[in-house]
Amino acid sequence: MKNQSGAPPPPAPPAAEQLMWPLVLILVFFALWSVQRTGDTTAPRVVAYSEVKALIGQGRVTAATLEENAIEVTLGDATQESSERVRAITPHQSDPELLPLLEREGVMVTAQKPAEPSVLVWLLPWLLILVFYVWISRKMMGGGLSGGLPGGIGDFIGGRSTKPTKPTRKITFDDVAGQDMAKREVSELVEFLRDPDRFRRVGATVPHGVLLMGPPGTGKTLLARALAGEADVPFFSTSGSEFIEVFVGVGAGRVRQMFEEARKQAPAIIFIDELDSIGRTRGTGLGGGHDEREQTLNQILAELDGFTAREAVVVLAATNRPDVLDPALLRPGRFDRHVTLSLPDKVARRAILDVHIKDIPLRHDVDLDQVAAGTPGFSGADLKNLLNEAAITAARRSGSDVSPADLDDARDKVMMGTVRTMAIQPDERHRLAVHEAGHAAAAFYSPDADPLYKVTIIPRGHSLGSTHMLPENERHTLPEAYLRVQLTTLLAGRVAEKLFLGSVSSGADDDIRRATALARSMVSRWGMDPDIGPVDLRESEDHPFLGQQIARPRSFADATAARVDKAVIDLLRAAEKQAMRVLEDHRPQVLLLIERLEADETLGFDAIKSCLSTGTTVHPFAKPRKGNLPLEPEKGQ
Repeated sequence: MKNQSGAPPPPAPPAAEQLMWPLVLILVFFALWSVQRTGDTTAPRVVAYSEVKALIGQGRVTAATLEENAIEVTLGDATQESSERVRAITPHQSDPELLPLLEREGVMVTAQKPAEPSVLVWLLPWLLILVFYVWISRKMMGGGLSGGLPGGIGDFIGGRSTKPTKPTRKITFDDVAGQDMAKREVSELVEFLRDPDRFRRVGATVPHGVLLMGPPGTGKTLLARALAGEADVPFFSTSGSEFIEVFVGVGAGRVRQMFEEARKQAPAIIFIDELDSIGRTRGTGLGGGHDEREQTLNQILAELDGFTAREAVVVLAATNRPDVLDPALLRPGRFDRHVTLSLPDKVARRAILDVHIKDIPLRHDVDLDQVAAGTPGFSGADLKNLLNEAAITAARRSGSDVSPADLDDARDKVMMGTVRTMAIQPDERHRLAVHEAGHAAAAFYSPDADPLYKVTIIPRGHSLGSTHMLPENERHTLPEAYLRVQLTTLLAGRVAEKLFLGSVSSGADDDIRRATALARSMVSRWGMDPDIGPVDLRESEDHPFLGQQIARPRSFADATAARVDKAVIDLLRAAEKQAMRVLEDHRPQVLLLIERLEADETLGFDAIKSCLSTGTTVHPFAKPRKGNLPLEPEKGQ
């Protein structure tokens, strides 16, 4: 196979050449050892020390040689071929009877001085040093005379980033579902890479740096590979962490080699994943402007500036944290085009499911539209994991296809974790049923709430029970009435414990946390308190992609903060009173639901409706559902 320039790749070093040095060293070792063993090749017979003394007493010994820890005797005349040598190890304490016994029997005694250390003992350390020197020299020189062993200094500096990757299957835009807007933004790069001269003739310059931003799992790497597949050009893929090494300057060297190789094989695509690991704002590290990370960033900036108009190389980078990137990376001429990949909506999730079910047999009654509706907030990677978990569940039960129940179980497992087998006492089980029945009843009797899907008291992950709700449509804005119903539903579990059991427990910990966060957002972010008004009074903000709270300095007075706290408490108190009124007005129905839930552990919408709709008017959203997947667990203890 040839590279883009037409030159064949360098041949791999033969295995015999790689094994030459170890074989030479082994031969030298055995040669030295054989030299030490030359001389008398007849080894004496080894016997017990007591047997040697007995032979001396019998007069059969004619000569004896005393060593430091052994004695060697000759039986018979040493000049005759029939003589025999016998050897024994002497005791640690000297035997006072041995010398008188030898003198009495007339044995010729010879004392042998301790053996000199073998020449191999002196040479072995130097041989090891020589071996290490030869090995490190060959590594540094890239293999030396043997044809270039892998792992040389060139490979160390270049790493994997200097080698274009070729997937086993060509990836195209058809494999990237649910990101139509992002595909449109990068599609013009395909035309540029296919025919760059067409753009140059009219003086057009296509951006050389494109930054892909979005939450994890939204398909940034897949989109970059699809761009290379559509253009059919070499694809250089690396991660920002691969540039960071202990040795200063290695990262900058890798950047130079990667860009040089891409220029040789142009048109080409360079993809740098996790750009924020090396592209953070400079001047904040302990190393100042001379540490390894900042030197690597400086080299990337220099390489981006070094592109000429005739170099058809596009640099794509992906990050989940665009807010921490150095401004020099984002200025025009570098990563000046920003493509945002957002979490897919219902239609996009349906398209993603179509891509991932090609190799998964589904039962005829599986409704993928319902699966897409029941997975809001799922990324493409989450949906792929959902289908994989469903396939594993089907294989575990020895099924030939994936059923709706498998998808339901997989969705619960992805959202809340695996079912826990734990011993729950009867009184605690009853409290769980009361708690979850409170959530379900508050949602069932509230017209602005999302329709119920199911309620369960089976422990999963960190949750002991949960109430699932399935909205009719995707929500992009949240009305105040809907948010107040959410507060009522969240606090209804605690209210049910107080109303039907006379006391509350720690099971409402997560409910209170979520309700408090929601009420504070209503007051400090969305201006839903009439007394405070539309003022931004939040002390933290959500990260645009990670969904995490990021603290920021307070910009308002303590008195204003106290007013915010009072407004939040008032909202929660009002929601608690509303939940109490709902449960008291429908006490018989809620008690029936508690009894049924405690007996069956999991109830679907039809079972919930049969318990709560007796003698009541069901709100218009509470209607039977098709499909098997819930949406958001409304309550997790």
